[in-house]
Amino acid sequence: MIRDLPIPRFTTARLAAGLDAPLLLAVSALLALGLVMVASSSMELAGRNFGNPYHFFHRQLLFAVLGLGAALFFLAVPLRRWESAGPLLLLLIMLLLIAVLLPGVGRTVNGATRWIPLGVFNLQVSEPVKLMVVLYLSGYIVRHYSNLRLHFVGFVRPLIVLGLGTVLLLLQPDFGGAAIMLAIGMGMLFLAGAKLWQFLALGATISGAMAVIAVATPYRVARLTAFLDPWQDPFASGFQLTQSLIAIGSGSWLGAGLGSSVQKLFYLPEAHNDFLFAVFAEEFGFVGVVVLIALFMLLVWRAFRIGVLAERGGHAFGSHVAFGIGIWIGLQAAVNLAVNMGLLPTKGLTLPLLSYGGSSLIVTLAAIGLLLRVNWEAQVPVPRIRRGGR
Repeated sequence: MIRDLPIPRFTTARLAAGLDAPLLLAVSALLALGLVMVASSSMELAGRNFGNPYHFFHRQLLFAVLGLGAALFFLAVPLRRWESAGPLLLLLIMLLLIAVLLPGVGRTVNGATRWIPLGVFNLQVSEPVKLMVVLYLSGYIVRHYSNLRLHFVGFVRPLIVLGLGTVLLLLQPDFGGAAIMLAIGMGMLFLAGAKLWQFLALGATISGAMAVIAVATPYRVARLTAFLDPWQDPFASGFQLTQSLIAIGSGSWLGAGLGSSVQKLFYLPEAHNDFLFAVFAEEFGFVGVVVLIALFMLLVWRAFRIGVLAERGGHAFGSHVAFGIGIWIGLQAAVNLAVNMGLLPTKGLTLPLLSYGGSSLIVTLAAIGLLLRVNWEAQVPVPRIRRGGR
């Protein structure tokens, strides 16, 4: 049973041995680059709107401190607590997604109601929902492993939860958040052993539904047409993407240098947020982009490596948590880079650990703390039951 699983004693020596050095290196480097780039990309905008060129940097630094506190909290909580909290997590997922749609609770910006004001920052509900979906699905997979692999009903049950969450996200509307949540769920179910034909059938159904939803509203059609040919209308619907491409192309091999981006001054919208990568590419060039991608690849690789170690040690729940976090961060980073380079339509997704935003940074660092907890507990294998019940 969950309460019978061995939990290693939380000592300083064991904690140091359980920390993953390559993972910490990748996260620290990405977080430092993020703080530097938020300052660099937002100075002109912050000075013009707030009279303080470091306004966004100071806030991002505060979010980083809060995120590190969240990471320490998740590092200190035993995984069995999260494994046994499946029904509560499911309830919280639905409450958050419903609460943000209630009048007087959710905050509307540019026609989208995705945020709940919390004083210090506005919580974008899709961010904590992603983390809770990873925890909920990990617990479901462990509890219903045989049904998931052998029976179609076991495969469908978690999809009902994901489907309801997707509908609520689309009502905000948050197409990007819905797509990432579905992708996380599908990836975790596939790695858990779902049959290939079920996975392919589900993928085809979801892709068709998303395509229909994408062309069902005029503003999404405009995004698609701008994505396919942004130069057709470079001063209106294609303005953001063309400016992003100009910034990336201006970086050449070594970049213009830190703080020397031109596009961030007056041209590129959301330069410190969704399109921070374009400014990074302009200032650090192709070499800097390669380093950035390598850091994300290192982070995702360590997440999957930790998942494999946990699985070998008998920590099934922890292994699925690690796989889910790896899928989430890797996929969201890839989508953000693809949007900046014109390979995908604009989704409104941040670049993990780099883009400005309290919700994204705090929740991502909390996920890193959870990942470190998985690695720490994986150091002590679960004893196997011998014959005779010993």
